[in-house]
Amino acid sequence: MQEIDYSKFSSEKNIIGITMGDPVSIAPEIIVKAFKEENKEFDDIIVLGDANLLKSFDNIKVNIVTGVEEYKKGFLNVLNLSDLKEIKYGKPNFETSKAMMLYIEKGAELALENKIKGIVTAPINKYAMQKAGYDFPGHTEFLAHKTNTKNVFMMFAGGFKLKIVLVTIHIPLKEVASFITYAKVLETIEITFKFLKKYSGKTKPRIAVAGLNPHAGEGGLFGDEEEKKIAPAIKKAKEKGIDVSGPYPPDTIFLNAKNESFDAFISMYHDQALIPFKLLHFDDGVNVTLGLPIIRTSVDHGTAYDIAGKNSASPKSLLAAIRMAKNMALNKAMCQLQFKGK
Repeated sequence: MQEIDYSKFSSEKNIIGITMGDPVSIAPEIIVKAFKEENKEFDDIIVLGDANLLKSFDNIKVNIVTGVEEYKKGFLNVLNLSDLKEIKYGKPNFETSKAMMLYIEKGAELALENKIKGIVTAPINKYAMQKAGYDFPGHTEFLAHKTNTKNVFMMFAGGFKLKIVLVTIHIPLKEVASFITYAKVLETIEITFKFLKKYSGKTKPRIAVAGLNPHAGEGGLFGDEEEKKIAPAIKKAKEKGIDVSGPYPPDTIFLNAKNESFDAFISMYHDQALIPFKLLHFDDGVNVTLGLPIIRTSVDHGTAYDIAGKNSASPKSLLAAIRMAKNMALNKAMCQLQFKGK
């Protein structure tokens, strides 16, 4: 196999875009704070948003660009997409909500055109999305629509040590069992495997699957979803060459994160994953969308209208999302170079 010179990739311009999120939320504040705290992280970043609003937070160096090629190191580079007036923090209106969605649309377009290598999305508000005339449940569903993606999955990541992918997301607990199917579990395993190979630099990733019921069903004593749906999906995935095991009891599966026995965990429902995850990564967790044709990471928190404009929001999750998007872009490029070098 031909030896690959990975240094070539690091010398190229590989821009990541940050969509500014809800203008009346903490989103503009955390972008400015992140820029001030970790200036070098923004050397290859362009913000899709409102330049005047960002400049109003602090005396920072802003470079307004009309194209990706105009970015300058040492500046907060902004592709100016709105000129909002009379901002009232915590109170979205039609203009701020429309601008919020415009930032996301432009980011998705640039990523699909490969003009940027991925997007990091600052928080938006679902009510504001509806107010602007976008009939989608949330950020992820809108991006799936924009990229013509049928199925997407949510992954929560704390750096590259703890990664949890959800089979079901925002549905009532009493309905979870009915939404868990053999096909859904198998697809989640396959998408997770493809993600790890493409974006985490793992050639043989290891995946652990949690059960649904206490003690993973205890042989059917506490439920039969494991025997009828989850275990058969795991078996099929193994037949396809995926290193996956389980189902493990949900109350102990995440102990394996300490010794890094697995590269990712698959959880059956929202709180099964989010309770342990937020215990460990409340401030620096990252939300990653699997299945999209573009890289998309996001902060693991909402708009926080209650503290918007009060200079008390933390940029830690945003910085973690930026670093993860950059790492994903680098690993993707390395994977492509390896493939070409064979």
